Parts: sequence; structure tokens; C-alpha cells
Amino acid sequence: MTRKELVLASMATCCGHTYTPVQLQKLLFLLDKRVPKETGGPHFDFQPYHYGPFDKDVYNELNTLENEGLVEIINDSELEVRKYRLLPNGAKFGEEALGKLDKATGEYVHKLSDFVRTASFPQLVSAIYEAYPEMRVNSVFKG
Repeated sequence: MTRKELVLASMATCCGHTYTPVQLQKLLFLLDKRVPKETGGPHFDFQPYHYGPFDKDVYNELNTLENEGLVEIINDSELEVRKYRLLPNGAKFGEEALGKLDKATGEYVHKLSDFVRTASFPQLVSAIYEAYPEMRVNSVFKG
């Protein structure tokens, strides 16, 4: 699986909902850590940052996918945050990529996606720090 396929497959699990930057960073980190062999990874080089694992290449990949007409980047000026959503072609490509995974891995991608989208910001960051304490080293998060 390519990096592009991983990003689109992981986003295809949420049926048109949006992801925040933190949710995508943590989802892709968890996939790289927990199922690298199954997804042909790791695909990113996550380093400890202010709110845990971070790789700027996640944003670079999302920008490329936007330029290819696969992802929409929504700038929410009220909340001062970006959100990411698959466009129809991106959803189709993502579902195809998800279908290439074995059943257990596909279900796990769905489970992780559901977790990162439904956990609150403090719950998500805390869970990452609990499982991967080395990612806390540069943290500004006190929760």
C-alpha cells in the first residue's frame, strides 16, 4: 500500500465526515505503529511534538491529494482550524485501497478511525501518551 492509499483508506472509513489535523496525525501514527507490515509501512516519520506524534509530511500528502481532487481542505475561520474530507473520487479510491487489506486489518482501520474521531482532544492525546510515552517528550499538553 502506498502512502496515498493509506491516507485515503483511513479517511474512507468515516462516510463523509471530516477529520481535524490532530485526528489525522494520530490515526496515521497509530496505523504506522500498529499495522505497518499489513499496510506496507511505516509511511511517515513521526516525531514527538507539542501534542504528541507529528510529521509535516501528513500535511504535504493532504495538500497533494487536494491538488489531485481527492481531498477537500476546509478552513474553519470561526474555530481557526482546518478540517479534511474526502471528495467523491477520493472516497472511491480510499474504499478500493481499504478493500485491498485483509479483513482483520480493514476492521482495525475502521476501529482506529472511529476512536480518533469520537475521542475528545484530551482523551486522544492522553491515550497516545499512555501507549507511547516517548511521544510526550516535547509536549505542551498538560491534560
